[in-house]
Amino acid sequence: MTDPAVTYSSYLKIDDLLSLQQPRSEGPEPDEMLFIVIHQVYELWFKELLHEFDRVRRLLEDDEPHRAQHTLKRILTILKVMVAQLDILETMTPLEFFSFRQRLEAASGFQSDQFRQIEFLLGEKSERAIRRFPEGSRASVALRRRYQEPTLWDAFLRYLSREGYQVPEALLTRDVVAPVEASADLQRMLVEIYRRDTKNAELCERLVDLDEGIQEWRYRHVKMVERTIGAKPGTGGSSGAAYLRETIGRPAFPDLWEIRSQL
Repeated sequence: MTDPAVTYSSYLKIDDLLSLQQPRSEGPEPDEMLFIVIHQVYELWFKELLHEFDRVRRLLEDDEPHRAQHTLKRILTILKVMVAQLDILETMTPLEFFSFRQRLEAASGFQSDQFRQIEFLLGEKSERAIRRFPEGSRASVALRRRYQEPTLWDAFLRYLSREGYQVPEALLTRDVVAPVEASADLQRMLVEIYRRDTKNAELCERLVDLDEGIQEWRYRHVKMVERTIGAKPGTGGSSGAAYLRETIGRPAFPDLWEIRSQL
């Protein structure tokens, strides 16, 4: 039987949730509440994305490509919502942001370990990113685990190998810490998949959609930062928009982009 003591509020921990928005500015400044809520929501979406990415990886390991595709579509929908939320943040003018910016001190989205975990899952791993967090902290432990785990791309290649494709052995046994690099041999195999294997070609396209979705998020994020603080340095020791701009255009799955000119 359903426990009658469980309510909407108790199940979702509403009282705890609503106690977490604590502006630091005097007054407080009206827009600081928006800033806090938006970024807390982003962290919740990052948590959900990590949950869904782990599911995609497990489904590929279990040779369930259709369910993996379904989960990838959910991830893509979440990414669109995340991009749309930037429209809300951009209703805050530079002067409104500056009214409380000094209260952030060293706090910065640059320090989001969950977004770093997403980058690690997609193959962009960095020891330096782990060292930004105290040894033994939740963030450090989580990042270290992600650092040592196979990426989503590794899971995809191993799935293709079990499907009977001749994935180069060097790619199946590669160091999962190393960046994902393009492979001419793999590209020839992927071209054949696109020409003869609709099921797996569709899975490839969902990964391209994912790569593009992450790039769209990065682009909109950097434009929001430029719109808000221009070329000023970011909080938390980052270079602000200059750093974010460097992340745009680096594909997570380069082979899936390289084959476009070969089809």
